[in-house]
Amino acid sequence: MTQSTGPSCFPPLPALSALTPPELRWENGAPHSQAFDDVYFSREDGHAETEHVFIHANRLPERFANWREARAFVIGETGFGTGLNMLCAWACFERHAPATARLHLLSTEKYPLPRQALAKALSAWPSLEGYAQPLRSQWPDAVSGIHRLHLSERVTLDVHFGDTAERLALLDGQVDAWFLDGFAPSKNPEMWQPSLFHAMAARSRPGATFATFTCAGVVKRGLKAAGFRWQKVSGFGRKREMLAGHIGTPPADTRRRQTPWFTPPPPQPVKHVVVIGAGIAGSSVASALARRGVAVTVVDKTTPAAGGSGNHQGALYVKLAAETNAQSRVYLSGLMYSRRWLKWLDPARTLWGESGVLQLALSDKEAQRQRRFFANHPLPASLLTLHPRGELNALAGLPVAGEQGLFYPQAGWVRPQKLCERLLTTPGVHYQQGEVTQLHQRNNGWQLTMASGDLLAADQVVIASAHLANGFTQTRALPLQAVRGQVSSVPLPANVTGPKPVICAGGYVPPALAGILTFGASFVPNSETTGVFPEEHQRNLDELRQSVPALADALENAGLSAEDFEGRAAVRAASPDKSPYAGPVPNADAWQADYAVLGKDASRVPTQTGQHHSGLWISAAHGSRGLASAPLCAEVIASRMCDEPLPLEAPLADHLHPGRRIISALIRRQVL
Repeated sequence: MTQSTGPSCFPPLPALSALTPPELRWENGAPHSQAFDDVYFSREDGHAETEHVFIHANRLPERFANWREARAFVIGETGFGTGLNMLCAWACFERHAPATARLHLLSTEKYPLPRQALAKALSAWPSLEGYAQPLRSQWPDAVSGIHRLHLSERVTLDVHFGDTAERLALLDGQVDAWFLDGFAPSKNPEMWQPSLFHAMAARSRPGATFATFTCAGVVKRGLKAAGFRWQKVSGFGRKREMLAGHIGTPPADTRRRQTPWFTPPPPQPVKHVVVIGAGIAGSSVASALARRGVAVTVVDKTTPAAGGSGNHQGALYVKLAAETNAQSRVYLSGLMYSRRWLKWLDPARTLWGESGVLQLALSDKEAQRQRRFFANHPLPASLLTLHPRGELNALAGLPVAGEQGLFYPQAGWVRPQKLCERLLTTPGVHYQQGEVTQLHQRNNGWQLTMASGDLLAADQVVIASAHLANGFTQTRALPLQAVRGQVSSVPLPANVTGPKPVICAGGYVPPALAGILTFGASFVPNSETTGVFPEEHQRNLDELRQSVPALADALENAGLSAEDFEGRAAVRAASPDKSPYAGPVPNADAWQADYAVLGKDASRVPTQTGQHHSGLWISAAHGSRGLASAPLCAEVIASRMCDEPLPLEAPLADHLHPGRRIISALIRRQVL
């Protein structure tokens, strides 16, 4: 037992804000940093320099050719710059790695280049155009945090925007090879600090290598103190020498010593996974695993997207807290990820529309909250803008109510049923109809008992069955609330104009799709009924009138009423704190025994790491915002399962851990 007297071992999450772009001077097509008075790449031949310093000094051609691990090979970089190093690593991987291998790139950047500057810099290398195009297409807004990009089916890039040492201290993952880059130590001494080298060491796998262009004394001393062995090797061009080396046994990761229950379970074999549930949570995790070479069987007792994911049209939106908290960070990351993921998955936009989302403030209280939120979150205008009353009608495309509104340009709408169906066609995913009634752990995995009496076997299992997800013995301790929601739909009359963006207030109404206007949805907690009720159509119409009165009046003037509406009702699931569950399923009985002392004194933290049901996972409680949370949560689960770096900072991954409710109940002396 240890006495907890200090803060968490994770550094505090930085402010959620836009980052400052670099001031550049262009010299012969090459960017030069004004702030650091240094070049981004060698004017002699930046491509050749990258090959010499980072690719060959880390022995990547040889290591890629011999890579036979099921997990991805991971490269970490300090200083993304123009992306040249990452693209060269990808090109090397394509040339040398076997067809089954995967590559995971991660890179930090405190001063991200704007998209146009990135494109201009990379245009110097026509041979890399095929690699640069997907990078440019998905290049994220300069917002602090982790941004996951799918460069190809086999290559993933995580760009960590923020201070390098801080980013690595928050990283949940391990690295095989380091590109120790950045502006020269004499130009940028703030980066080349002991904290950087220690963070690199702590995030390294045993035997991880590194290479860097510099031989500065501060670098040699910092690497040695952190546990790296280095040697001088021939430099590139006019640089006579550079450093390369490796680390033997990295230091133990002690960052969760104050929260040992969140210590991830060790990786297990993962060749075949059964996913229970074929909605957006289940289909997205199935697709994420299949892209990693895992065979996946998706089981649903009815049909794909039969629940809340079966609507004709859904809103891709978030509503964030006025004061930054972990939940808001997760949802904003999820919104940005879903937007990039949809563009990568469906560039023709047959499944989604980037209409933007306008959140109306229908009361002075809500307007004050929006202003407070906007002041606390200096995000780029490409992601969020605040509009006064006089600008709302033009933005909405028709008269709306409200004192002001927040507009999310990158949000929009999705066809959730069609999206689920597309995801289930991912090569490696097999769908079968059936109901799983029991789960039994076996020495070599899991046995699933079906209502039909049939048995299924799997290495690992993901439960993604919404409000039914805690219906198994292993998940019964996870509280879930069923929430009924009914949407209304009606053909849009020829002389009636629908909204341009998705409009949200109490409910939502997206632009008409294929001539059908959809709006809603009702919100009925603790109800599992799925019948369609006229009174809820009327409630949806009344809600529409509150936010878009002109549209409600136009429908009625066209002779339409609630009795003319079609509808669909489904049951969503919510957790008590309204954040999703995404992670390994805890062994609740063991947690309640191991951490019982927290109920007496929450400062006394046991050293016992959290026990989990090995190979059992859950993605649930996505509520009405699943389009913004489920795809990112799928990446969290697939990354953890496949032993890859996570797409969220470690404290945010812990925020999603389903075991948080067990710990909270113990501390509050509540009965689950």
